[in-house]
Amino acid sequence: MTSVPPQIPLKEEYGGDEINALVLDPGSHSIRAGFAGEDTPKSVVPTHYGVLSSGHHVYGENAIHIPNADMEIRNPYNTDGLVEDWDTAAKMWEYSITSRLTGARQTPPSRNGLNVVKDGEGDVEMETDETSKAKAETEKMEEEERDRALAEYPLLMTEPAWNPVKAREKTMEVAMEEWDVPAFFLAKTGQLAAYGNGKATALVVDVGHYNTSVTALWEGMVLRKSTTHSPLASSFLSDQIRRMFTTTTPPVPLTPYYLIASKIPVDAGHPASATYTNFSSPPSPSFRRFEEDRVLTAFKESVVSAWPGPGRLEANLEAVKLTPPRPFEMPDGWNNVFGAERYKVVEGLFDTKAAYPPPPSSTSSSSPSQSQYTPKSDDSIPSMIHRSVNACDVDARPALLGNIILTGAGSLIEKLPERLQSDVQAMFPNPRVRVIAAGGSVERKFGAWIGGSVLASLGTFHQMWISREEYAEFGAGLVERRCK
Repeated sequence: MTSVPPQIPLKEEYGGDEINALVLDPGSHSIRAGFAGEDTPKSVVPTHYGVLSSGHHVYGENAIHIPNADMEIRNPYNTDGLVEDWDTAAKMWEYSITSRLTGARQTPPSRNGLNVVKDGEGDVEMETDETSKAKAETEKMEEEERDRALAEYPLLMTEPAWNPVKAREKTMEVAMEEWDVPAFFLAKTGQLAAYGNGKATALVVDVGHYNTSVTALWEGMVLRKSTTHSPLASSFLSDQIRRMFTTTTPPVPLTPYYLIASKIPVDAGHPASATYTNFSSPPSPSFRRFEEDRVLTAFKESVVSAWPGPGRLEANLEAVKLTPPRPFEMPDGWNNVFGAERYKVVEGLFDTKAAYPPPPSSTSSSSPSQSQYTPKSDDSIPSMIHRSVNACDVDARPALLGNIILTGAGSLIEKLPERLQSDVQAMFPNPRVRVIAAGGSVERKFGAWIGGSVLASLGTFHQMWISREEYAEFGAGLVERRCK
């Protein structure tokens, strides 16, 4: 496991007694953790992790990007954004908290080399049955004490709106039984994102890693019948860029950073002139795909843009040709400019017929992949909004359409709010449509966490916590009745 900061933060750094709760926002791409009342999470840890041939797991940004030949990259979440590997997910959640917030579990005194029993000549005494038994009891007590690293703080966690009952109960069991937290609450991400924007009534569009969801809230309550989600999200965009790279003539080379030893600048469109790193045992295919995704993320952030509208991209091809193209350089030095292609990879979010078709075959990987997924017409963001709004009461629709909150790291694509505004207004011409998208990337990336930070720091929220005593009396089923 990766090393953690040796200095445990002092409580005074977080305002002492004013900070009384932890907020944990786990997702399929990253896990955000921090103290309630703060502006941003102090800990952001990748959800992907490495599995060595020995079976040892490594977590954290630094460890998983080291090109080890015997390391597979995996993710405890499935493509629905739900936990599939609970043991690993619980360890990663704990790591995200202890590595930056509360400090790691300390080495027990009996194992630190300072408390070994020695005889009169300075040699270590041989263990007897009595000393072995006493040692085992001591280690058990020390283990129980270390397990209470999270027992000091109430914990608020987030969940997707479609999280099943069994998964909700399992989450509460991990918090109460494994971490021994004094109080617990589970809140939906869309609900918290609305709170973070100061809205109690809103239609929240959350563009995440594996899923995009639409959630309607009325006076702070989630309208469950309105909740919908689809796989057209950030991971889908990455696959669209891959397909665009392979269908371009000539194909665009996708070489990750770890393969490049050195490079020489070349003209746009010319083959790369780079020296590549040779590995006696090359890293696994899952590691290479994971590293390629880092390049695709950089491409999304700097080149990709949504066509702002009005109208769809195919109806505005002449206007697209007049927009200036944008350059991008690959890690090996290959570079070129991208024009209409940078709009087309996003068009599938709004018009599924315009998406690049899946390749005939796809390399398998240990991480969930959507590379073979063919989007359906109902999966587009405008279609989900249409279904969600129509599932609500007629009198509530104008208030929801006037407060459409766009959140999630995947929503940071340039011109996405403008396109969403244009398409939704075309679907609902009479009511006033307003798309609210925070200007800063931090507010949109951590929208649900910020809302949880606001909620958990309110004095009036204290009565909502599920205490350990209530859990002991009613069990994990209480989460379904209290956390709605």
